[in-house]
Amino acid sequence: MSDTPSSASSAAASHGSSGSLPAADGPESAGPAGFDEMTRDIAEVPAVEVIVTVAVNLMSAAAVKLGLTEEGDAYKDLDEARKLVTALAGLLDASTTEISSFHAAPLRDGLKSLQLAFREASIVPDEPGQGPGEKYTGPVYG
Repeated sequence: MSDTPSSASSAAASHGSSGSLPAADGPESAGPAGFDEMTRDIAEVPAVEVIVTVAVNLMSAAAVKLGLTEEGDAYKDLDEARKLVTALAGLLDASTTEISSFHAAPLRDGLKSLQLAFREASIVPDEPGQGPGEKYTGPVYG
């Protein structure tokens, strides 16, 4: 758990999100001064930005696992996609009252798009309400 700030900032940096968390080289290169600087930097990031960054990273990873990238089916893995979409739905459900609708609305739209893409990619689609994240969002129809 001690490597969480560097993992979050490295993930954000690798996905190139604007206004992302500060990048870090990793825990092995963070000496005492590096850790203090990283702690100070993460302390300056608003919680909403951390939540949105994590949500965007989950969305990006889910899209890759659903085969929605240029590489197509090369990285497609519906089991992994299910986990990522469910985690995204849980994060958005838990943070609904913490982030404004300005931030939440596009994230919810992206989540719904991923849920529909999952349903389309499945050979045997889940029953409505049983798909990834639908225990948090309710049934998704497409």
